[in-house]
Amino acid sequence: MSNKIYFTPGPAQLFYTFEEHLKRALFQDIPSISHRSSTFIKIIAETNEALRELLELPDGYNIYFLNSANEAWDRIIQNLVEQSSHHFVNGAFSRKFYDFALEHGKKSTRTEVEDGKSFDNWSVPEEAELIGITKNETSVGYSFTEDEIASIRKDNTDKLIALDIVSASPSLPVNFSNVDTAYFSVQKAFGLPAGLGVWVVNEKCHEVAAKRAQSTSLGSYRTLPNLKKFGDKNQTPETPNMLFIYLLGKIAQDMIQAGTQRLRNDTTYKATTLNQAIEEHPHLAHFVQSKKHRSKTAIVAATDRADQFINYFEKKGIILGTGYGKHKEKHIRIANFPTHSKESVEMICDLMKGVE
Repeated sequence: MSNKIYFTPGPAQLFYTFEEHLKRALFQDIPSISHRSSTFIKIIAETNEALRELLELPDGYNIYFLNSANEAWDRIIQNLVEQSSHHFVNGAFSRKFYDFALEHGKKSTRTEVEDGKSFDNWSVPEEAELIGITKNETSVGYSFTEDEIASIRKDNTDKLIALDIVSASPSLPVNFSNVDTAYFSVQKAFGLPAGLGVWVVNEKCHEVAAKRAQSTSLGSYRTLPNLKKFGDKNQTPETPNMLFIYLLGKIAQDMIQAGTQRLRNDTTYKATTLNQAIEEHPHLAHFVQSKKHRSKTAIVAATDRADQFINYFEKKGIILGTGYGKHKEKHIRIANFPTHSKESVEMICDLMKGVE
């Protein structure tokens, strides 16, 4: 592996035990075993168990494997929305979920804020069947608070809530009891290569999908009823990414062993250190205006010298993230995931002083 350190917010730096687990998986021929074998059924069961413990999932929530978080948008709209969804949009990824709904022909609506501002309107149209929230908007470094999610839940008990936890879990606490479905991909906080998505679904979602399936098509092989049919046996409808499911389970176990609370405390310490360095630098400023909404895992700074920062750090062997979309040349993004050590974050903060 190279000597470079990737602080890009996805794909991100590989988890520090990834190489060890990959070698063991290859030695055990994990990619070649049958996806219907007892060995692989055991692997799925162990990965599910580790994720449940790490994410602190309540009873009544199932875990299914997809290709990506993007696929989860499709599956959520196909399975759970008949006419309309409502989306809280504050960046590129929350906007894409809304766009997916429109592309599926839904009469969906949105509440949108820009330029790092916070939401001040929490109303949801009565006709909306599902509410889309992005816990941690990676494109601009904005996080919803748990209190805000709980308030939306309290005011909309008749609607499903879908929570994007890409780049949030397991670094940030999430009360899954306040949401009906959540999803993430593994190339960010879990430190794996891209190519696997995880979809968390509660019983209410299964009831909605089963009812809709009686009168309409929910898609093809990855419908919720089909995922449940195989998931109840610790299987998948198709031949899945068996290698990554194995690796995800092993890395989740490593995180549990290290301590979930310690992981989250370290995340807070590193975020605080990075935020202080941004505040002290004359050419950097926080993009998200509200302190409580600043992401702890995707630190975003506005600057008129983005290229200078990116190039300076690359020469030092540190790869920072560029801005996303329209902010590409105006922001730098610094990932803060479990694989990033406190020492490497402190080194970034010291090196920042060299950009004048």
